[in-house]
Amino acid sequence: MAALIYSLCALTSIACMVLLWRSWRASGARLLFWSAMCFGALSVNNVLLVVDRVVLPTQVDLGLWRLVWALAAVLLLLFGLIWEDD
Repeated sequence: MAALIYSLCALTSIACMVLLWRSWRASGARLLFWSAMCFGALSVNNVLLVVDRVVLPTQVDLGLWRLVWALAAVLLLLFGLIWEDD
């Protein structure tokens, strides 16, 4: 059951990234770009979670890499929010 939830979270974050990217390409709003980048990093984080917990549960610990990608996602969105001047 956990594997299904992890996979659905990864697919949801990828779908959000794609939708935000398409909206940015259509409108050119910079906040959409930074939000898409944030969800891209969150997608990598969720894929690493699936690999860490489902594919390779005992062979390798990807906890540090998941934290790095989560931090990168938050920093990307924070930078976009601060840099946006509207």
